[in-house]
Amino acid sequence: MRRWTLGFVASALAGLMFSLCSPRGAAQSARQPEERRSSLKALSLSGQQALARNNLDEAEEDFHQVISLDPNNAGAHANLGVIAERRKQWTRALAELKTAEKLAPGVPGVRLDIGLVYYRQGDYQSAIAPLQSVVRDEPQSAQARYLLGLCYFFTEHYTEALQALEPLWNQESKDMTYLYVISVASGETNQRALENRAVTQLLAVGGDSPEMHLLMGKADLARLANHQAIAELERAAQDNPRLPYVHFYLGIAALRLHDFARAKAEFLSDLAIDPDVPYTYDELGLVCSYLQQNQEARRYYRDALRLDPRLASAYYGLAEIDLQEKQYDEALKALDQAGKLDPRSASVYYLRGRVLLGMGRRAQARSQFEKAARMQKAVRDELQHEISGVKLPEVGQSNDELKAVSREHKASSQSSRGAYIPNHGMFDSTPIENKGRR
Repeated sequence: MRRWTLGFVASALAGLMFSLCSPRGAAQSARQPEERRSSLKALSLSGQQALARNNLDEAEEDFHQVISLDPNNAGAHANLGVIAERRKQWTRALAELKTAEKLAPGVPGVRLDIGLVYYRQGDYQSAIAPLQSVVRDEPQSAQARYLLGLCYFFTEHYTEALQALEPLWNQESKDMTYLYVISVASGETNQRALENRAVTQLLAVGGDSPEMHLLMGKADLARLANHQAIAELERAAQDNPRLPYVHFYLGIAALRLHDFARAKAEFLSDLAIDPDVPYTYDELGLVCSYLQQNQEARRYYRDALRLDPRLASAYYGLAEIDLQEKQYDEALKALDQAGKLDPRSASVYYLRGRVLLGMGRRAQARSQFEKAARMQKAVRDELQHEISGVKLPEVGQSNDELKAVSREHKASSQSSRGAYIPNHGMFDSTPIENKGRR
């Protein structure tokens, strides 16, 4: 299992290198008093040493002092980005790293850090461009290539994923994550020889390990074989109770079987291993809603949004609770947020219609129901098209609506209740189980 962290390659040297090599540093150094140059060097070294000890407060103070002496010091900005990333302050991390990128555009390590921040947030699409630039400039950068391949994989660009990852076979073919991604991507692109090679190697490497049982359990979940999934996942948990995401997927299986008490217990066990995964809080909110534990559900949904304000399903869950409690104005506010984050969701239109109906605004409610119905019909048309290759659009339905519903159907098929289980959990990243789940 691979855990990506910031502060590698260029960042490890940034404080020492950039303090002397910022874009204006060479011209200024001749004019700088010796004492000032010595202070910059000492502060940069002290900050790097504190960062290596994970003493973030001390490191932050040192790098802020560097910037007070040299505002264009790219290394100090890069390291402040590293500090913010370790604190999971994503917006601040990106701001500092992008400042460093502008000051030192020729340093691939900063762009690698930017890509990694996006990756750790689960924003794989945004991570692709900076990682592409690193691979272009440094084709031998295994870490950038690996991350780029995973981002392509998570965004379902399977051909591009294989193009990025295949060159790493000799050095990564004993890594289960790598083999699993290769096997799935090659299967999706009908490259059967590569798929068989990857599967054979995966079985040889995985053996009877907990990680292998986790993968098998996830495969069973994808086939809706929930009881078999539980058996595999329990074997994984028995051998390694702290295996990342094993309890999360046990919770998903229990949720599907309507064993809400067990699902809640499993999700709580997952939080005990990693308390910073927003999707686990989101699932706990859903389970508590089923158990009529609305106050707990509300708290878990808010915890999810605290960690990831882009989580539309948590806003949707809050709106469901508000509707039950006849807090109609609050429900509409939550649905407005959900709609902004997921404008193609038929479920949001339908729930908004229910809220408006509760408020006595029948005409507006009818409009929302009709919109949801059109989108749901288009989902059925999309399924027919996939099966028969023939689609007859509804008279008056725009191409934009059809495209939107196609995306809605695709998101729904990836939900925690659907047929496909995303593979994020094996990568110490974000297990996107919830998108469009309702």
